[in-house]
Amino acid sequence: MPVEMGIWRIDGETPRRLAATALPSERALEDFLAEDPTLLGTRLLVIGRQVRTPYGKYIDLLAIDEEGNLHVLELKRDKTPRDVVAQLLDYGSWVTGLDREAVIAIANEHLGSRGPFEVAFADAFQTPPPDELNAQLHLTVVASELDPSSERIVEYLASFGVPINAVFFSYLQDGDRRYLARSWLMSAEESAAAPGRRAGKTADWNGRDWFISFGDGGGRSWEDGLRYGFVSAGGGRWYSQTLRTLPVGSRVFVHVPQAGYVAVGETLRAAERFEAAQVEVDGVWVPLAAQDLQASYVHREGLSPADVSDDDAEYVIPVRWTRAVGREEAYWEKGMFAKQLSACKLRQTFTLERLAAHFQLDD
Repeated sequence: MPVEMGIWRIDGETPRRLAATALPSERALEDFLAEDPTLLGTRLLVIGRQVRTPYGKYIDLLAIDEEGNLHVLELKRDKTPRDVVAQLLDYGSWVTGLDREAVIAIANEHLGSRGPFEVAFADAFQTPPPDELNAQLHLTVVASELDPSSERIVEYLASFGVPINAVFFSYLQDGDRRYLARSWLMSAEESAAAPGRRAGKTADWNGRDWFISFGDGGGRSWEDGLRYGFVSAGGGRWYSQTLRTLPVGSRVFVHVPQAGYVAVGETLRAAERFEAAQVEVDGVWVPLAAQDLQASYVHREGLSPADVSDDDAEYVIPVRWTRAVGREEAYWEKGMFAKQLSACKLRQTFTLERLAAHFQLDD
């Protein structure tokens, strides 16, 4: 059973409870949620309203959360408990099969001038979309009130692992002031775990392009990387391990945190510790440590590079730049991909298309 929400106005020393009344219409509730889906208690971006399914039915609201999971919100309206739940399950059977491209297409159609999807997502969550969309699904019955039959059906399905819950909103008036009070049927812990991941929901990878995060400062300098043609990471295994697995011949797009993308190029050799690494200067391979560098590439005070453990060492990969600029000319648009990982596969089409245009790449 949902927890009852009561609201009292204090008149002097006397509390006076506000009586719940009927919403003008459940269409009004849909309007409220479309305008501000955080009424449900979590940050959501609505990416579809009255979304048409292949079966001629229409999903009231389709939303996405920060993790890229989809939320199907279906208003009870005047449907019977059996009808609203059956309809929600029908919608879920279709939505769970949507791959990344289908999700983005639905979002772009709905968002219109607020799009593209990547920009709207970044506006809503202050982070670019994850590589995988629709890994998990959440089904929610939304009602101005819940009857005991609806509660029993939803709780029964949830007990079998169906990712379903129900929420109802009480509408209260106090003179010319209006209020909404929300109650969930089940807590997040009680509601069902979402189904497992399915193929096709992670963005396709072209097998070549990689994202590199080049931390400029703290013993490392992008000015050196730009001048001598290399990327590097270190100061702990977490920072270097992804870079150390980067294949030779990879195309890398280099991102400086808090600045933007500064370079694209091709890796020439596997990663080596800083003191052993070589870079190509005017067609000749030379030791990087012997060059005139701006930074030390040592992250343990008082130690020389050779004395640092493998886990804490700086690792270097030489790169032949196709295009490269200084930090002050870094390129960034809202919605582009960025992560703290030193290296990862770059899958996001939105970012790749803009980088290809910015760096004038033929492919």
